[in-house]
Amino acid sequence: MNRKFLLPFLVLAAILTFSSCSNKLKPWAEDYVKAEPQPMEAIGGQVPVTINATIPAKWFNKKATVTITPVIRYEGGEAWGTSYSYQGEKVQGNNQVIPYKEGGNITMKSSFAYKPEMKKSELYLTFDAKVKNKVVKLPDLKIGEGVIATSALADAATANPAIAADKFQRIIKEAHDANIMFLIQQANLRSEELKKGEISDWKDLVKNADEAPNQNVAIEIQAYASPDGGVELNTGLAERREGNTSKYLAKELKKMDVDAPVDAKYTAQDWEGFQELVSKSNLQDKDLVLRVLSMYKDPEQREQEIKNISSVYSTLAEEILPQLRRSRLIANIEIIGKSDDEITALAKSNPSELNVEEILYAATLTNDNAEKTRIYNEAAKLYPNDYRTWNNIGMMAFRAGDLAKAEEMFNKANSVKNNPESNMNLGLIALAKGDKAKAQQMFGSASGVAELSEALGVLYLEQGDYAKAVNSFGSVKSNNAALAQLLTKDYNKASQTLNAVPNPDATTSYLKAIVAARTNDSNGVISNLKDAIAKDSNMKKEAAIDLEFAKYATNSDFTSLVK
Repeated sequence: MNRKFLLPFLVLAAILTFSSCSNKLKPWAEDYVKAEPQPMEAIGGQVPVTINATIPAKWFNKKATVTITPVIRYEGGEAWGTSYSYQGEKVQGNNQVIPYKEGGNITMKSSFAYKPEMKKSELYLTFDAKVKNKVVKLPDLKIGEGVIATSALADAATANPAIAADKFQRIIKEAHDANIMFLIQQANLRSEELKKGEISDWKDLVKNADEAPNQNVAIEIQAYASPDGGVELNTGLAERREGNTSKYLAKELKKMDVDAPVDAKYTAQDWEGFQELVSKSNLQDKDLVLRVLSMYKDPEQREQEIKNISSVYSTLAEEILPQLRRSRLIANIEIIGKSDDEITALAKSNPSELNVEEILYAATLTNDNAEKTRIYNEAAKLYPNDYRTWNNIGMMAFRAGDLAKAEEMFNKANSVKNNPESNMNLGLIALAKGDKAKAQQMFGSASGVAELSEALGVLYLEQGDYAKAVNSFGSVKSNNAALAQLLTKDYNKASQTLNAVPNPDATTSYLKAIVAARTNDSNGVISNLKDAIAKDSNMKKEAAIDLEFAKYATNSDFTSLVK
């Protein structure tokens, strides 16, 4: 062929060859991609990951569209993340454009619902690519492996459920009073006053309390003069009223054969009583009178200013002041309840002799969970209309791990009376089932419950808000509280909390091993894992795939422990 004709064909072939090569999308290298964190970590039930990638220059065909999707693959399944699409400069579309000549940087964020199987897993990028309408196959690219799932050790089922507490009081204090009234500027005791029913009833009450084996009685006499008439006059008047009342009462107590202590005192001008009566009255200008009391502290000036209010003074003189001319008899009675031994014995032999407060209190006097449960069941039989009995049966079922029975009892308690303790406990049940939204709702109806802070700590922990969880747990000594401290990297505090857990279990030891791993204490890792596995053999399998212990994979003591 003539070279003159051959040259154009060679040029065309070169163009076609170059064009063909430029249409290809080469497989990515792992060097182009960085996944963070690595390994991934479960936070609040999710596994978040941020992927930063560099698309090299002259890689992205001007007519190509590439969709990239991260996927976690684990034994028995896989989880797909958020897809991101990119396009070349000559593609009509709304995706991010990657220049052919310069290449570019991209960021992809995904979050996967955590599953325990993801502890041993691999993270890949998958590619769906086209140049024009032609599918281009690109191999999946592995960019990471494994998920640290320490946060998944949070366990709502181990939190303290709320007890509906008893209101038992060993000593109940009561005050009973009666008034002996006097005429203006007089201190003599009038027979009609001493024969009143309230005086007679008061004396009977004192005698009965003195004779009762479980009661103590002490008596007060408080004598007063009304705040009119001047301080000097009223001081003498109040003092005589107190003296006459004390003599009368001494005689009466002797007749009744009552030996009770008597404390007598007098108040010259009863401004406190005056203010109280005025406040409760319907006086037309009572606000003006009360204002005078607040403005003037000198008793004589007070009296004069009140007298100057002519519109009300006559009413005060007729309705208020006579009520202040009195001696007040007060019987302070202490009712002493059953002893702990008596309550414990009756709870076993004859619980029907205990009132509801006593039988609920009886359950707190034993550390035997079976006995506590029996007492609460007896309480529910005797007092089925008291929600506390049902809640506390549920509390014991919750502690025993019977969440179905616990939920039934908490709902039963709420059917008797909607109450904050059962609402909090139902929140823990919801949290144990993984329903964080319902748990938060129920906790919102549990204001004032002592155990609520711990329950909220577990909720915040499972939501991934570790700092808030630490604050909510406060001084609670539990696995959950220590886990929150561990996840905020306060390893010293976490270790102190774990050492103070009242009833340490396999999880306690396992968490100690994690703290040891994070603080480079290889002996602590081995000793605590041994203890955890001794308490629960399943911990061996967990430790073998837990990336918290990845750097001990070649440690002979570790490998022999978990093999």
